[in-house]
Amino acid sequence: MFRHAIVRPPATNFADGLTTVQLGQPEFARALEQHAAYCEALAACGLALTRLGADKRFPDSTFVEDTAVMLRGALAQVADQAAILTRPGAASRAGEVESIAETLREVFPQTTLHSIQEPGTLDGGDVCEAEHETAHGVRSHFFIGVSERTNEAGARQLAELVASYGCTSSLVDIRGLPNILHLKSGLGYLGDNRLVVIDALDNHDAFREFDLVRINANEEYAANCVRVNDRVLVAADAPEFERTLKYLGYQTVALEMSEFQKMDGGLSCLSLRF
Repeated sequence: MFRHAIVRPPATNFADGLTTVQLGQPEFARALEQHAAYCEALAACGLALTRLGADKRFPDSTFVEDTAVMLRGALAQVADQAAILTRPGAASRAGEVESIAETLREVFPQTTLHSIQEPGTLDGGDVCEAEHETAHGVRSHFFIGVSERTNEAGARQLAELVASYGCTSSLVDIRGLPNILHLKSGLGYLGDNRLVVIDALDNHDAFREFDLVRINANEEYAANCVRVNDRVLVAADAPEFERTLKYLGYQTVALEMSEFQKMDGGLSCLSLRF
């Protein structure tokens, strides 16, 4: 169960950030409105928010998820919270990590911090935590994407770190797949042994022990959904996917994400949840 989240609103130079899509320039005022609605939704799901200030030094810094991997479900037998500081694959984002590290040290001093080391690179958007049954009970399993931003060295470092906490992992190579910058651009965990997958990931061997919820090609952006306690946050304008979630028994919260989609961002990107 999630209890906390770290969020940061976009800065006025948000449009200067990195993007691989051709959807036009984001409207700053609308991005602020959408971010505020997102934060309200997290709070309505029962999370206490740590709200950081906008940071013009880093136009992409609203996407706080890329800076750390929180071992939130991995620690049933460990008293302290743990986090793994990433090493973003885009050089322009490297400075974002230290800001998040300072926040964790100041606001959550009980958190044990680890770091991805050179030559490894890792973006948090390439890490999807799920749960699976083992002979020893429910354990966390981490799907780790190898992508343009996360290299094999970084992925294997993360795999070793989560293994030290008793967790398992699988590497999922998404290099060369269309329309998927990060693994979680096309993968979401709903709980209940269910994964949301886009067509390009449908037959991957790493997901064979999970029940797959497939999403139509015209709604693929909504695959980046977020289960937050008893609700699922989902991008608006995906009516068929939202109907599927409701049929499966999930309570959904649809949120407008158009301005963040223009900058390769999704629902999971905008918070660190633990």
